[in-house]
This record gives sequence, structure tokens and C-alpha cells, in this order.
Amino acid sequence: MAKAKDKEKKESGGTIALNKRARHEYHIDQRFECGIALQGWELKALRAGRINFGDGYAVVLKSEIFLVGTSIPPLISASTHVVPVDRRTRKLLLHRQEIDQLIGAVERKGYTLVPIAMYWKGNKVKVEIGLARGKQEHDKRNTEKERDWQRDKQRVMRSHNRAA
Repeated sequence: MAKAKDKEKKESGGTIALNKRARHEYHIDQRFECGIALQGWELKALRAGRINFGDGYAVVLKSEIFLVGTSIPPLISASTHVVPVDRRTRKLLLHRQEIDQLIGAVERKGYTLVPIAMYWKGNKVKVEIGLARGKQEHDKRNTEKERDWQRDKQRVMRSHNRAA
């Protein structure tokens, strides 16, 4: 009986989705972990791995932060008495001090709030949002060159270590 509980705990942790596009499109200066207000059918869909937040972003409305543009398609077996809306606006849960800090950065300094990752923490869903600035085209090329150089460097080091 105890082994089954341990197995359930291991399965409940982990990444639901990553936004790889955010790292390519933005310089991420600071990261925040926040909760998200979800409905029951959305949790079931997340357990099945159904999410797309490549086009998602966070906005400030009435001194609260909301996640917009994230799609969680409902399961076929979703409840019949609830009308699921897959692209609804979802509230992000942060402490007031963090919200004030984000509002200041977005409104005064021109930053953007971008979702980076969604993951399980215990039995709760957490969203990691980043305070980001947009990259120029030459910045994207430099990042790509740096990534290729790191890959080539690792390949050379591995081949050198095998030969020794």
C-alpha cells in the first residue's frame, strides 16, 4: 500500500509544458513562480498533457495579472453541465508585493510578461512567468551562433576524451 502512494507522488511532479519560443523571442530578466486559477475540466486536460501556450502572454488588468492566449483543449469526456472555453483568460495568483513589482516593470520600463513553463508542484499547477524584453533579429542570430558553438565544443571535448 505504501509503495502505491510513493508511486503516485512521483507521477504527480514534473513539467506539463515548456514555452521554448519564449527563450528564442525574448531576453528573460527575472522569473516568478505563480499559481493559476483553473476549473476541474482544465486540470483533467492538463493531466492528459493537453496545453498550448506558445501564443500566451500575461497582462495586467485592475491591478491583477491574467494569462491570455493559452489554449487548454477540453477532453472528450469533459463534464456535460460545463461549457468549456479553451482560450479563456485565467487569473495568475501572486503575492501583492510581486504583483506591484511586475506592474511597475511593465508600465514604467516596457517589459512583457511571458509564460515560460507550467508544472506540477505537489498537487497544484504552477506557472513560471518571466519579465522579458524582446530580442532584435541580430540578438537571435547571436544566440543561435552561441548555442551551435557550445554544441561543437562539447562534441570536440567528447572526442578528445575518448582518444586519450
